[in-house]
Amino acid sequence: MILLRRLLGDVLRRQRQRQGRTLREVSSSARVSLGYLSEVERGQKEASSELLSAICDALDVRMSELMREVSDELSLAELAQSAAASEPVAVPVRPMLNSVSMASVTGPERVTIKAPAEAVNVVAA
Repeated sequence: MILLRRLLGDVLRRQRQRQGRTLREVSSSARVSLGYLSEVERGQKEASSELLSAICDALDVRMSELMREVSDELSLAELAQSAAASEPVAVPVRPMLNSVSMASVTGPERVTIKAPAEAVNVVAA
């Protein structure tokens, strides 16, 4: 069975280690106990969205980047699991972004993100 909390913990640990930071530094910056952060990184505790936000802020990483990496890890784990069970699995393909352009309009800013087959408009609130 694939546990999301383990994958999330692995990605958080890699992010922290890439920066050369200790658990103590990140836990202090995120205002999370050292022991709890350690348990999250080891996949022993489920982190709330508030806790993830605080950890991402402490690591200066966007939560979307964190979740994208977790999603990629999950896809690989599912493929490995299905290969071991000899089940064919459809692999989702996420389009790569070609460009990001911003145009100011009256009111909120509008961001257009262009992918190969489509454009997505995001309106900032």
